[in-house]
Amino acid sequence: MGRRDKELIEGVQIEGIAAEGKAIAKINGKVLFVPHAIPGDVADVQVTIKRKGYMEGHIVNMIKPSEMRIEPFCSHYTICGGCKWQPLPYQLQLDFKTQQVVDQLVRIGRLDIPEVLPAVGSAKQQFYRNKLEFTFSDKRWIESKSEMESIPESEKQGLGFHISGYFDKVLDIKKCWLQPEPSNRIRLFVKEYALRNNLPFFNLKEQTGLLRNLIIRNTIDGQVMVIAVFAYFDESIIYPLLDSLADEFKEITSLNYVINGKRNDSIADLPFTTYRGEDAIYEKMENLSFRIGPKSFFQTNSEQAYTLYSIVREFADLKGDEVLYDLYTGTGTIALFLASKCKKVVGIEYVPEAIEDALINAKNNGINNSSFYAGDMKLVLNEELIAREGVPDVMVLDPPRAGIHADVAKVILSASPAKIVYVSCNPATQARDISLLSEKYSVTKVQPVDMFPHTHHVENVVLLVKK
Repeated sequence: MGRRDKELIEGVQIEGIAAEGKAIAKINGKVLFVPHAIPGDVADVQVTIKRKGYMEGHIVNMIKPSEMRIEPFCSHYTICGGCKWQPLPYQLQLDFKTQQVVDQLVRIGRLDIPEVLPAVGSAKQQFYRNKLEFTFSDKRWIESKSEMESIPESEKQGLGFHISGYFDKVLDIKKCWLQPEPSNRIRLFVKEYALRNNLPFFNLKEQTGLLRNLIIRNTIDGQVMVIAVFAYFDESIIYPLLDSLADEFKEITSLNYVINGKRNDSIADLPFTTYRGEDAIYEKMENLSFRIGPKSFFQTNSEQAYTLYSIVREFADLKGDEVLYDLYTGTGTIALFLASKCKKVVGIEYVPEAIEDALINAKNNGINNSSFYAGDMKLVLNEELIAREGVPDVMVLDPPRAGIHADVAKVILSASPAKIVYVSCNPATQARDISLLSEKYSVTKVQPVDMFPHTHHVENVVLLVKK
C-alpha cells in the first residue's frame, strides 16, 4: 500500500481515461488517477495514495462538470463497484474501449496492426446480464456512523454486492439495472422473507449464519434459474424458504440449492440439489440450444455473445473442409456454433464439468463432428492429440484473463494453423500472447466488442494469419 496523504489539489483538469477505467490527470508531470470522473471535469481532488510514479485521489468538490457528463441512472452509483462509466455517453464509452485496444496492442505487444475497427456496441446498455450473484451479510455497508447508530438491528442486514476493497462489506441493493426482471423482485422477496422469519444472514468475517448467496440466471426467452447457497443444512428453514419462493414466482424454471460450509464462496466443487423444476435452462442461438446448469459457464450478455460468435465465424471464414481447434472451449459454445461450417471441431477446456456440458450440448444439437477434451491446456494440446484428431487448419483461442501459457504458444506455433482467431477479455494479455506468436503470424483484423456497457471491460477479437 502507498502511504496515506492528506494533500488537496485544487482545480484538477481531468484529461482522459486510463486502462482500468479510472480518469486521469497530470499534476507536475505525475499521473493522478481519479475514479468517477470523466474527461473535461474540473474538480478539487483529495489525494489518498501517493507513490513515486503516480497518485490516486477522489473528488471532494466538482468545480465544473464536463460538458459530456450525463446523469447516472443508478441510485447506487459511486458506492457499488460496478457500472462506473454511467456519466459517459455510450458512444464515448465505445470510443474509449476502441482506443484501449489500440493502446494495449501497440504499447504492450509492440505489434504492427491494421486500423482497429470501432467497438461494436451492445444493443442493450441496461438489463443485459444473464447471471448475477448476490451476497447476504448481517452487517451491510452503512455509509456513516450516525446512520449506524440510528437504525435498528434488523435494518443492518443486507443482500447485494461486495463493496470494492472490503471483503466483508456488502451493499444492500434496492434496484440493480444489470439483469432483467424477475431478478430484482426475487432478490427483494428473499430478503424480506428472511427478515420476516428471522433467518440468520451470513457474517463474512466470523463465518456464522445460514444464508450465504443467491444466484439468479436467465435466458433471452425468459427461463429463470435460482440457486440459493446455505452455510449448513437445516430442512426446517431451507425447504419453507424455497417453497415460498417457488410459489411466489411461477416463472422460475429451475430452483436449486447448495450447501457451502467452506470459508470461501467458491461452489464449483460442491454438489447441487435441484429442489423444483428442471436441472438446467437452455439458451438458443440460431438453430442451436445450449444447456446451462448451475455450474455452467456462458457469456453473461447473451445477445452480445451472438454478435461476438458471429464475428469469430466471419474472421474464421470457414469453407467446410477445415479441422478447427477451439482452445479454452468452456461448454463448447464457439466450437458448436462453428461446427456446421467445417469438417471437424476439437474443443479443449480445463474444467471437466464444462466439457460434460459441451458433450451434452453436442448430443442435444445432433452435432457429430466434434470432440472434447478436459485437462491442463499445455498438457492436453500435444503432438499425440494432433496426430489423433488431425492438424488444425484454424484455431480459436478464448482464454481466461491471464491469457495463454508460454508452452501453449509453443505448441500452437508447432501446429502452425493457417489462421488463428484470438478472442480475449483482456487486451493486455492478448497483446503479450500475440507477440509470442508474431514470429509466424501477422495481425490482419482487430474488432473490439462491448460485452459490458458502463464498465471499462472490453472483449477483443483478433485475426492472425500465417506469414
